[in-house]
Amino acid sequence: MMKHDQVWNDPYGGGAPAGAAGGSVSEEALGDIAVTSRPGPTTRIRVRELSGSTARDRRDDLATEEPLEIRVSAPDGSRRTVAITMRTPGHDFELAAGFLRGEGLAGPGDVNAIAYCTDDDVPPEARYNTVTVHLKGPIPDLPSLDRHFLTSSACGVCGSASLESLHDRCRPLPRGQLELTPEFLYGLPDALRRAQGVFGKTGGLHAAGLFTASGRLVAAREDVGRHNAVDKLVGWAAMTDRLPLSEHVLMVSGRVSYEIMQKALAAGIPVVCAVSAPSSLAVDLAREFGLTLVGFLRGERCNVYSGVERIAGPTG
Repeated sequence: MMKHDQVWNDPYGGGAPAGAAGGSVSEEALGDIAVTSRPGPTTRIRVRELSGSTARDRRDDLATEEPLEIRVSAPDGSRRTVAITMRTPGHDFELAAGFLRGEGLAGPGDVNAIAYCTDDDVPPEARYNTVTVHLKGPIPDLPSLDRHFLTSSACGVCGSASLESLHDRCRPLPRGQLELTPEFLYGLPDALRRAQGVFGKTGGLHAAGLFTASGRLVAAREDVGRHNAVDKLVGWAAMTDRLPLSEHVLMVSGRVSYEIMQKALAAGIPVVCAVSAPSSLAVDLAREFGLTLVGFLRGERCNVYSGVERIAGPTG
């Protein structure tokens, strides 16, 4: 038997989409979930710190890493598990919405509600780690659902779609009116770092930030997984009816993988920047679909791997 409350808001962050009811989800609304303690974004432990010839015991904050199972359900009662990912708790509904958007499993208007799962097969201690996305229509009949997506905080979706299959659901991005200066790019890492509140406490999280062409930070998300942080941003945009993000820039704190570029493409983000290196397949995707990809963005230097036409200034 399936039980759920039709809610969008994540008590630890998430926001409601246009037209949805606002306000946070109360413990009463979550029903049986309320009896279970919810994991937070940080976990406090005791450590022994060694410094030279001295030692002392102290408390330390770690970034929490917990599994999140993402399920989808249809009005006919059918349901499927589509992903299990290791993530930092917080903005879980955004993470689920962004994941489904990036993988082509839920487009605009396809989602009816998102809620923590209270299915009978989910024990109380796991209910804050299981999210159900209630679709308005049937569960997509896609080859990707013949298996579960098993993801981790390190590698992203295993066996995700190839470049060729992306053409079935994504088109190359137009150049549009977006034109950025090198000075704009150079300021992104510091702006993102200032938004990393949990990283400041733990030193152990990746971050993704969404910026306007004027340099204003629109939203930032943190997670133990690079791809999760991006999913949370895309989910936030989907749930607030902001997609496509055709006039925005995505800045990530680590390297750029194929998965991150795929998520940016699905969200219509034309420019992706990173403090570290891209993978070869990330560059291939950027070039084939017309995205600007900037890597090794540190201080006043960077490498532009694709889409140099969006960067104003010297080209030789």
